[in-house]
Amino acid sequence: MPAYTRMPVDERRGQLLELGAELFARHSFAELSMARIAREAGISKALLYHYFPTKQDFFLATLQQAAEEVRRRTEPDPELPPGEALASSLDAFLTWIEENETAYRKLLESAGSVPEVGELIDEVRDRTSARILAGLGAGADPAPQVRVAARAWLWFMDGAILDWLEHRDLSRGELRDFLLGSLAGALTAAGWAAFPPPSAPLRPRPPSSRSGPRP
Repeated sequence: MPAYTRMPVDERRGQLLELGAELFARHSFAELSMARIAREAGISKALLYHYFPTKQDFFLATLQQAAEEVRRRTEPDPELPPGEALASSLDAFLTWIEENETAYRKLLESAGSVPEVGELIDEVRDRTSARILAGLGAGADPAPQVRVAARAWLWFMDGAILDWLEHRDLSRGELRDFLLGSLAGALTAAGWAAFPPPSAPLRPRPPSSRSGPRP
């Protein structure tokens, strides 16, 4: 792209976010500079700063867009029973991770070094745990133990997924069922009646667009 090609603001910003998703999937946050990003985009560093005042702003914008893609792809099907809906959403999430393995690993690595990334991950986990409990019928204000169980399970899930990516000795379906069982166990330990496991094979989810950027 010529360095100073004029483009509509939204189109230029969208292209920059798409490029950022690719770059941050291959490199850590510390490895990239705004000068390098601008060179990769074929624009001046000043123009890049016009759209994103700091590298953190650029990084977070790519993550927020990717988080929205994940949210869309894992939206529970309201027509399914709670347990089956959760299993289907979890399967969709694991599929996304298979497609974005390097980006997922680098995202978790960045959480400890970039405070804004850690805050974004915490925010996503809070929303996700609330969505899980609402879908399972725990209500908007569950008991503290139930809330803790759901939120802690999301941390546990990341650890299990990283182990799965390292060893690959479980199928995606086996990992999904293991994670569902661990959530049921955590909720039971918290004194809440856990959901029953899906009684029938998961229904295929409709194909979703992969046009969104990856983190």
